[in-house]
Amino acid sequence: MTNIPGGGADLDRWLAPFLSVMGRKTRRTWAPLYLRGLLGPGERKSLQPMAARLGLGSHDQLQHFIASTAWDDAPLWSVLAQQADKLVGGPQAWLVIDDTALPKKGTMSVGVLPQYCGQLGKKANCQSLVSLTLAQDEVPVPVGLRLFLPQEWTSDRERCVQAGVPETAMALRAKGEIALGELDRLTAAGVRFGTVLADAGYGASAAFRQGLDARGLRWAVGIPRNQKVYSAAVQLVPPAGRARKPIPNEQPVEAEKVLADLSWRRIAWRQGTKGALAARFAAARIRVGDGPIWGNNRHLPGDEAWLVGEWRSGGERKYYLSNLPADTSLQVLAAAIKARWVCEQAHQQLKQELGLGHFEGRSWTGLHRHALMSCIASAYLQHLRLAAHRRMRRGENAEPNAGPAAITKPARRAARHPRPAVQSPGHASPMSALPT
Repeated sequence: MTNIPGGGADLDRWLAPFLSVMGRKTRRTWAPLYLRGLLGPGERKSLQPMAARLGLGSHDQLQHFIASTAWDDAPLWSVLAQQADKLVGGPQAWLVIDDTALPKKGTMSVGVLPQYCGQLGKKANCQSLVSLTLAQDEVPVPVGLRLFLPQEWTSDRERCVQAGVPETAMALRAKGEIALGELDRLTAAGVRFGTVLADAGYGASAAFRQGLDARGLRWAVGIPRNQKVYSAAVQLVPPAGRARKPIPNEQPVEAEKVLADLSWRRIAWRQGTKGALAARFAAARIRVGDGPIWGNNRHLPGDEAWLVGEWRSGGERKYYLSNLPADTSLQVLAAAIKARWVCEQAHQQLKQELGLGHFEGRSWTGLHRHALMSCIASAYLQHLRLAAHRRMRRGENAEPNAGPAAITKPARRAARHPRPAVQSPGHASPMSALPT
């Protein structure tokens, strides 16, 4: 990005709510500079290249700002949530939960370990972050990035201390548990959304699904094909013999078998650049086998839900659960399932344009603060994109002297995924005043 439309006074105005919660003047000076470093030109968004492009004598002050434990950045995350809600929040918005991995060399960076890396499509040395993205009308705004610590890290207290991991984060936590904690933080900040979306890495967990239910949320999540389910008509009956607890009057069945013989209907969820994006779908009302264990590791029926299958053009089948209402159409179910891919746009922009994976420090604080600033930068770009769209609708020019299309258009999708489908909804110093 060689030019930032409105990147001077407009950026300063947009950052005002963030800077108002930052306390000391030095932080209110260095935060806009760091953001300009992320938003500005250059392939590498690590500290030294950014400092050089900003005309700074060294990168020491940027390093101190981004990695210092002397100040709390929680208020900044809250302001980000509130600004994201203003941009795309509402009852028609999606909250997408996913992973994003940052390839890393060496063993000292916090949380790094050989684990699955989606960016490379294989197991590799990387850091894995739980990602939360608020989206509506194909406009994604990342609102949460929290590092997952593998057991090899949480079981090595000295290693965690050296990397600056807070005491509260040293306990082993599943990704679903981290996601639910971040979801609670966003809810407390007033973020509005209608449905939570997640892939099978989260949806396979009964604890995660039940955590969403306990919060009164609507959701649609991926599951493995062998997830056990019952028919919606299953009943608990008195057992034979001496057993006292009621048991189901039918055996649980794998999800793929339930849908195998149903009629699969072709559904297009949106128009792509090469025509309609479509696949075949089938759905059935079922009760999920995620209740208490009643024998031979079989679970009692849980709540009633939708079981949805997707049969892609290449022959691959995917399976999903959703607690959307019983009268929800197959078209709406399919649109909800496919809307999850909008987070890929956010991840791609964070990595390719804003340098999310370029941070070269090793600490917990540095990584999360760099991630925070990357998210704020992404939200600013979406602010520009939406402002340009409003001007176009009024028949005005999108932006005088507009910069690259990446600023006013969504990042191009990753090649391995279909385009996302999102339901439509009915005071910093200027750039020239660099501190010496």
